[in-house]
This record gives sequence, structure tokens and C-alpha cells, in this order.
Amino acid sequence: MTDAEPVIRMEGIEKVYRTGDVLFHALRGVDFSVNHGDFVAVGGPSGSGKSTLMNLVGCLDRPSAGRYLLAGHDVSMLDADARSFARNRLIGFVFQGFNLLARTSALENVELPLAYRGTSSRERRDRAREALALVGLGDKLANTPSQLSGGQQQRVAIARALVTDPKVLLADEPTGNLDSRTSEEVLEILQRLHRERGLTIVLVTHEADVAACASRSVIVRDGRIASDTRVANPRVASPSAMAESSAAGGGA
Repeated sequence: MTDAEPVIRMEGIEKVYRTGDVLFHALRGVDFSVNHGDFVAVGGPSGSGKSTLMNLVGCLDRPSAGRYLLAGHDVSMLDADARSFARNRLIGFVFQGFNLLARTSALENVELPLAYRGTSSRERRDRAREALALVGLGDKLANTPSQLSGGQQQRVAIARALVTDPKVLLADEPTGNLDSRTSEEVLEILQRLHRERGLTIVLVTHEADVAACASRSVIVRDGRIASDTRVANPRVASPSAMAESSAAGGGA
């Protein structure tokens, strides 16, 4: 595929769950595309279908109907093993809960996706070091998650997502477990990766101030895309401003 084609293209996507004789339509004919270099925030109320949509985007599930092209590959009806292969090659995941191995160093956590690929140990180590340096943790290679702050753990998770050089970084509520200042630090990193490296990011969030950092806002409601708008002037994440605000409040 070329960069002129969408890296994500969904057409007429439906997802239906069955509980006994009851059918629940989580998605109803959704059309959704993401171009190379987009930074898209996906939001919507609880039960809107946004989580179902992101599970499909991330190849964690497959649609009941419709067509999904990921980086030019039709992944609509792949079985679980084939979806796993596609995820490892094409998507980097950042989760709300970090999902790091507790007794494993930051370096080894970041190496993990490459180990699944069968990449040599030397190349894994070199690429993991580079990814950790990219998120400002070049001096924390040997630290385990318990020796890192929540924000640092999330940065390790971002490095792990980046180490495979994915076509899309899919961030599911990446600031949900972080305080305001640390959230700004994580958002600043995502904005920098988008700006400087042209990384394609799909960010799922229910927080308006987090979504405002993206250059495109998509709202899901009742299993459909309710709105899809470009953001002319995304909010610039600013940890320093957040720190100054906290300091001012603490002194009052």
C-alpha cells in the first residue's frame, strides 16, 4: 500500500452479540478511516460502541459484517491466530493498566513484542534501548515496574508499543490511571511522536481535555459515528503549566 491510502479503512462494519435468543447490535454499519499520520481521538458515552470499535480496529475481535482493511490487508474475517499475527506486525498497543510484567526490567518488557517475532537478542536489546530513550527513560533500563512511577510505567508501555515500528499506535485510555500532571507528560510524548515522527495514533478516551490534544475527534453513539471533525488548533499538552497550576493552588 502507499501512504496515500488510509492505514485503517472500515466499510459497513457491524458487530452483533448474541445472548441466548437476544441480539445486541453494538455497531451498526460503521464507516471509519484513518490516514497515515492522523492523530484521532475516539470518544462516546458508556455503551456507545467505542470500545467494540477499538477492539475491531486492534484486531482483538472481528466484525459480524463489513470490510476492514488494515495497512492494505483485509483482516475482516481472520481467525484468532491470524489476527494475532497482524497485531504483532502492524499495531502497537498502550493500555490504561500498563500491562507490564512485574518482575521484568523495563528493557525486557520493551523487548517482549520482538521476542514473539523471533528477533535476535542483540537486535531486540538495541531497539528496546532506542525506544526507551525516545520516551526519556534511557537511564531506567534495569528498573522493574515497582521501581517506576505510574507515568514512567506508561512511558515503558509506549516504548514497548513503538519497538515494533507499528503502522498504528492504539492507545486505550492511556491517562486513565494517572494524575493530571503525569497525564500531560504522556500526552506530550504522544504529540511529539505524532509531530516529529509522523506516527499514526488512535486514542480512545472519555476525557474532553485529553481528546482536545488530537487533530481529529470522532464521537461514537448508539453504535454509529455521530460526528467526525478536524481540530484546527489541538490543545498542546503542557506538564510544566500543570505543575505551576498545582503549585499555585497548593500555596493558596
